[in-house]
Amino acid sequence: MPSRNRRTGSIRRSRSRRFGESAFGVLLVARTGLMALLALLLLVAGVWTSWQTARYAMLAKGRERGTMTVAACAADRCTGPFVPADAGGKRQQVSVAQTAVKKGERVAVALRPDSTRAVRTGPGGVLHAWVPFGGSLLLAALVVAGGLRLRRTAWAMGLLGAALLGAAFATL
Repeated sequence: MPSRNRRTGSIRRSRSRRFGESAFGVLLVARTGLMALLALLLLVAGVWTSWQTARYAMLAKGRERGTMTVAACAADRCTGPFVPADAGGKRQQVSVAQTAVKKGERVAVALRPDSTRAVRTGPGGVLHAWVPFGGSLLLAALVVAGGLRLRRTAWAMGLLGAALLGAAFATL
């Protein structure tokens, strides 16, 4: 039985009990830090992946832009003739991700530097480029809700991710 402090009247805990309580506190802090790091890693990976495509769809400076008419689709890419927006550019066959277009459609695209790969521009292309970030928001929301116990923040992240994914597929 724990002894009482004569001066204050409070119960004194044993040294092993105090050590156990502090070790449990360290484990709680470590778990919270690990979950926060995992959520941050998910978000950074989503932004990094999205930015690889979004920078071509969003930023016009130094990019060759024009229109592409989708002629054929195979596997995960669709190809078609590219007509540059400026008259000085040359016509060529380019390819774009199949999920961003439909066969026979004419879309505005931007070419990746030194490549025949194109990225769809405009609202639909920009939203489609940010789909990986929307998915990472949904995954990070689960980590924030379960690991960090921040329910409102998790709901906000999840709803934002779902809205981004919904808007991307609604504009295609």
